[in-house]
Amino acid sequence: MNHSTLMLGTLVAWLACASSPAAADAVPPRLYEVTAETIMPHLEESLRHAVTREQRCLHAHDLADAFPILSHESLKGCRLSDAIHRGHAVDYRLVCTGGNGTTGVARWQLDTDQWRGMLEVKLGGKNMTFYQRVTARPLGACEP
Repeated sequence: MNHSTLMLGTLVAWLACASSPAAADAVPPRLYEVTAETIMPHLEESLRHAVTREQRCLHAHDLADAFPILSHESLKGCRLSDAIHRGHAVDYRLVCTGGNGTTGVARWQLDTDQWRGMLEVKLGGKNMTFYQRVTARPLGACEP
């Protein structure tokens, strides 16, 4: 079985998981090369763009938590919720507790050769918008 066939099979299984929680548990996580780019247009030129890279095991259930910026203190009490599955895409709404006015949306595009996510956040108290783009390229099976 070649790499494309394996990835297509993984994608088909993942899409089946979107409507079946029991089936989602049957699809194992995979190891990905994850690149996260954070873009903050309100900052001066030299500080606007930050990039991180890591290898990480991801499962279809992990998409709502796959944006590293969600663990930042400024987004404490925020999470992605209300997943809407549309073909090869999944949309989320950013839900924040505490009444700080922070809002946002995220979209994942799930292709056979990579998963791409974009999170757009508007910080309510500061009226600033920033983005985080995540690209996950499959490397193989996760270590046990």
